[in-house]
Amino acid sequence: MLVVDHIQRSFGSLAAVSDVSFTCGRGDVFGLLGPNGAGKTTTMRMILGIYEPDAGSITWDGRPIGLKIRRTFGYLPEERGLYGKMKVGEQIAYFGRLHGLRDDVARRRTVEWLKRLEIEHLAGRACSELSKGNQQKVQLAGALLHEPPLLVLDEPFSGLDPVNAEMTLECIRMLAARGTAFVLSSHQMWQIEHACREFCIIDCGRVRARGSLAELRRALPTRTVRVSPDSSPVRAVFTAHGATGPTVDAEGELAYELPAGTDFGVLLREVVAAGPVDAFERQEPSLSDIYVHALGNGVARGVRL
Repeated sequence: MLVVDHIQRSFGSLAAVSDVSFTCGRGDVFGLLGPNGAGKTTTMRMILGIYEPDAGSITWDGRPIGLKIRRTFGYLPEERGLYGKMKVGEQIAYFGRLHGLRDDVARRRTVEWLKRLEIEHLAGRACSELSKGNQQKVQLAGALLHEPPLLVLDEPFSGLDPVNAEMTLECIRMLAARGTAFVLSSHQMWQIEHACREFCIIDCGRVRARGSLAELRRALPTRTVRVSPDSSPVRAVFTAHGATGPTVDAEGELAYELPAGTDFGVLLREVVAAGPVDAFERQEPSLSDIYVHALGNGVARGVRL
């Protein structure tokens, strides 16, 4: 169990992390979200011992994270960290040896992960010759080769096309099922929306929202309903229920925002009676919707779930 407890970190007069807390157990995938400069990378580097917290504590299985524990963790940084002239297979095996693997074990696992990530044909190529996406795959293999109990992934989908992003997600799911804990940061929210057990959204170094997707959805005060076609009677029904909007998409479908406590069954019956109605859909907030709301001025700002 990783426990991050009210950590703080400043650089001179800049408070990069002011108050961040969360937990991540074995087999959990935890999403750490926030805008650029929110403190995500600084938080990850404190977990890995690259920075020491100015206040608060970080423990793994109830113990402070010293050098021996830290060496067992895996880390995928946002920036590329490969040796350009080193061949791909040698690079991955080298990372494994840095984490204490015997040379034969490192080479065997390198072959396995090259195949799993579908880059075995690149084993003899220099890392500098690879595309950004394939460099990301090499870094991922190097981060997990030693089978870490905790993997910290900073923008793991950077440079990946949708097919390779899904392949990376499958690797994350597989390792999580085996007990690996993950802390990952990504701006690709549609990719991680259903991959993470919990999320923590931070801004200006502070937690703005935290919880599972279901908990975060319940905290939002509004829901979206999409309806078509447009008509004055239908608009009047939504207005009577306190809706805001509508916005109209290119196909003429309307989207209204309504209070979360709206009786949507009653609303549907009234809309059908006012009709005609070809489509009526209540939409649950996406992770992107939750993120935008948590960073705005809505009531979810600062909520801790």
